[in-house]
Amino acid sequence: MLVANEQLNRKKSSGDLAHQKRVHFDTSSASLVNEITTAIKVYAYGVEDFINDPRNINRSLNTQLSCEGVGAARWDTGDRFFRYLRNVSVETEAGKPNIEFTQDGVLRAAELKIMNLRPGISKQLVWEEIGVWKSWQKEGLDIKDIVWPGNSHTPPQGVPEKFHLKITFLEEPPYISLSPPDPVTGKCAMDRGVSCRIASDAEITEVDMTLAHRNGSYYQCCAGFCIDLLEKFSEELGFTYELVRVEDGRWGTNENSKWNGLIAELVNRKTDMVMTSLMINAEREAVVDFSVPFMETGIAIVVAKRTGIISPTAFLEPFDTASWMLVGVVAIQAATFTIFLFEWLSPSGFNMKLSLKQVKSSPSASHRFSLFRTYWLVWAVLFQAAVHVDSPRGFTARFMTNVWAMFAVVFLAIYTANLAAFMITREEYFEFSGLDDHRLSRPFSNKPPTLRFGTIPWSHSDSTIAKYFKDMHSYMRLYNKSTILEGVAAVLNSELDAFIYDGTVLDYLTVQDEDCRLLTVGSWYAMTGYGLAFPRNSKYLKMFNKRLLDFRENGDLERLRRYWMTGTCKPGKQEHKSSDPLALEQFLSAFLLLMAGILLAALLLFLEHLYFKYVRKHLAKTDRGGCCALISLSMGKSLTFRGAVFEAQDILRNHRCRDPICDTHLWKVKRELDLSQMRCKQLEKELESHGIKPPPQKQHPQRSTNCLKSCLSSSSDSSEVVITAEKARARLKSLNIDQMGSNTDLFSSPTEIAEMETVL
Repeated sequence: MLVANEQLNRKKSSGDLAHQKRVHFDTSSASLVNEITTAIKVYAYGVEDFINDPRNINRSLNTQLSCEGVGAARWDTGDRFFRYLRNVSVETEAGKPNIEFTQDGVLRAAELKIMNLRPGISKQLVWEEIGVWKSWQKEGLDIKDIVWPGNSHTPPQGVPEKFHLKITFLEEPPYISLSPPDPVTGKCAMDRGVSCRIASDAEITEVDMTLAHRNGSYYQCCAGFCIDLLEKFSEELGFTYELVRVEDGRWGTNENSKWNGLIAELVNRKTDMVMTSLMINAEREAVVDFSVPFMETGIAIVVAKRTGIISPTAFLEPFDTASWMLVGVVAIQAATFTIFLFEWLSPSGFNMKLSLKQVKSSPSASHRFSLFRTYWLVWAVLFQAAVHVDSPRGFTARFMTNVWAMFAVVFLAIYTANLAAFMITREEYFEFSGLDDHRLSRPFSNKPPTLRFGTIPWSHSDSTIAKYFKDMHSYMRLYNKSTILEGVAAVLNSELDAFIYDGTVLDYLTVQDEDCRLLTVGSWYAMTGYGLAFPRNSKYLKMFNKRLLDFRENGDLERLRRYWMTGTCKPGKQEHKSSDPLALEQFLSAFLLLMAGILLAALLLFLEHLYFKYVRKHLAKTDRGGCCALISLSMGKSLTFRGAVFEAQDILRNHRCRDPICDTHLWKVKRELDLSQMRCKQLEKELESHGIKPPPQKQHPQRSTNCLKSCLSSSSDSSEVVITAEKARARLKSLNIDQMGSNTDLFSSPTEIAEMETVL
């Protein structure tokens, strides 16, 4: 029979007995014979049961073991035979229970004698029995007065009482994480991990405990913030513990007036303490006791950042709407009308009064500048386009053009610098303001609802949402996930748009994402904290509260938080992604801009056709002074048929040539006639300079005929004109007058055409 005695510490200042621990066995002959007899019975009954089992017909109890390398190193049948031994029941003397064993091979019924080392009659230390403990009796231990070191009848101060706790948990990184143990040794290979049971009491009853610790389906390794904190508690308070996972895997909510999960374990007093990331709320505090919080938290929202395409309006985003309106409506219009007005009013520009006086006799020289041409100049300068433009003549108008060019340089520099920031690949995500965001709190307001978000059922987040956001709670049932890792994975693979859960846990998982795609958005809702939970009126609450406050003051909690909340998110990977080659959809805005320009040009072409077909003739009849020419045609030209530009456009629009060759020849003749007229004017000026008065001019085309005659008769350089005239005559002869149709309107009559041909 085992006899044990343990004497406790005493301070060295007392100078008496030191700490002693003793385990004593009764080695008398009668006791040894009795125990050997019992042991042989147990072995014999076990062998009998093993042999009588028909499943063991081909099995042998021979060990064939050897410690020198020859033979087997492990008894293959040993574990199986051990199960038969632990099922043996041997009768003992009357008044005592039978010899039986637990699943670990420990005696179910044990009798221990408590011995106290105390001074005897002669003041020598002797062992004296002070009590007997019998495990099969429920009355407890009846013990005599203990004499402590120093002959004191009270325990020495400062020595904590050893106790054992059953602690229930539910895993949640980074507070508690699970990993399988080493399959050979059954020990925890993970950093700072301890063994914890995940199987229920019923599952572990008929299992060999040695094998169970190596089996990941029964025992696993727990590590995390709460485990490190528990180890500090165990070291400071001096207790042992057993970690057991809650059977139903729930945190604890009140369902139909009945608690489940971790809270049910405490309410039913099946555990001594719950230690995990259990959030404190009013409903739970009504049935269990919480310690002071060891971590602040709240309900948060996690979303995933997605690489979106460049916005189709990215080229407009460097400036806001007001800026674009200021440039397009004010700046461009002001510059255009200012340049046009300065050119019109400038003494060296266009003189409209002189043009109107000379319109019937001799029109002024062609001045290729108008309002529409000014628009073309302004746009060309703004975009720095290398195209042909007609510049103004007036000094003031030219100065204003240079001022506009300076504005264009500054505008394009600012635009280009800002455009680079808006043309890069953007990260898109749902930026919710919090749990009370209308897109979440009122999901049915969108028809149909498009957002997908959820949480974990029977959690604090779920119960809070069910209490304050009923529509939201009923909507998100379709998207709820069973674990936090499933919810985060659903957000990453776009199965969910958002996931709602505890803020500190989501922050940890966000920094753990190596691709940095996760992001917590909005403000936390229903701020609270994590605490240790105890059954009502637990005697351990005060001591744990005191230690928690000490850990908070000396910085232990902060050190644990920094150690476990640090992640591996590397922002540099995002920078590398942004420098990848752009795909087609990422610069789609440029193609959309080009397509919009083509459609707009087609619309303008249609309007242009309408103008020339229906509007232009009416303007030509009403505008005799050439005012409209200032807008759409060259300065000094008229919208009547007398204008050269209108004549050229009218030939192109109304000629009746039946083939393209006729059309080409007609245009060439017209061009050569214009060149001949210009040369005639030069020759007339030379004649006047020599004192020769040129013959009087007639109206077109007779004027052209007289010009040619005078040029041929009076110019010393007439060879050039002859060559040109002969070319023109050849062109006229090559044309078929019948095919020209209404193009004979270019000249006064067929007689004048014949006369022109004769002159040439």
